[in-house]
Amino acid sequence: MGTCDNRSEIIPITNCIHRPTWVDEQMLDLQANGGDLWSRHLENKRALIDFIEERNGVRLKEDKLIIGFSRRAAPYKRSDFIFTDEAIIGPLLESGDVQIVFSGKAHPLDDTGKGIVSSLVKMAKKYPHAVVFLENYDMTIGAMLTRGSDVWLNNPRRPKEASGTSGMKAAMNGVLNLSTLDGWWPEACEHGENGWQFGDGFESDDVQALDKHDLDALYRVLREEVLPTFYQNHDKWVQMMARSIESTRDRYAVKRMLEDYYDKLYAKN
Repeated sequence: MGTCDNRSEIIPITNCIHRPTWVDEQMLDLQANGGDLWSRHLENKRALIDFIEERNGVRLKEDKLIIGFSRRAAPYKRSDFIFTDEAIIGPLLESGDVQIVFSGKAHPLDDTGKGIVSSLVKMAKKYPHAVVFLENYDMTIGAMLTRGSDVWLNNPRRPKEASGTSGMKAAMNGVLNLSTLDGWWPEACEHGENGWQFGDGFESDDVQALDKHDLDALYRVLREEVLPTFYQNHDKWVQMMARSIESTRDRYAVKRMLEDYYDKLYAKN
């Protein structure tokens, strides 16, 4: 008996963000006109530092790297992943060279997600001057973090990330992405130019093997590329900020997404 395949062609369209809601217009203008991105970024960073102090009573250091991470506390997103080997990350937190700000919520019925949040809170208590957990995650916290962080960390287990729009918000604000190649980042990443990848797109059904591979890659890129650039090559860092904004500001704005839906789906059919 023959079969008839009437399946429609799958047409991928990447989600995008609403720029007026999430992106600092001054950063866009400065990038377009060759202005001083760093000074404006420092204003946003100071605003984040002030915000954290008001909420948590902790004053982070302006001249030290701030990594932002705010997401739903789902197991595949691995929110506490960077803490896996404290022998490596601990000294960076103790010295203050790495400061990390987390926020996010777990589903009420997700006990594993709740455990992840508890782990983040525990690390904030252990490293009170370097690790922060902001409670009651909402759009205000999301906007502060995606504007004021220096680096946006994203480490889902590939290939489970749907899109990752928070990374787009960060990128358009000149906050450099450090991410596994999942969701939107494989399309956008120009490693060492507009951010960094780690994990090389590796996939495995063996969760332990996948996590080990990604963790080794995360620590390697953080220690050998991200930190040296931030602390020793300021000009390159600012160039990367400019390229981050330039390469994402139109491509991942909602206008492009709506045009794609119209041109590729509605008008076509």
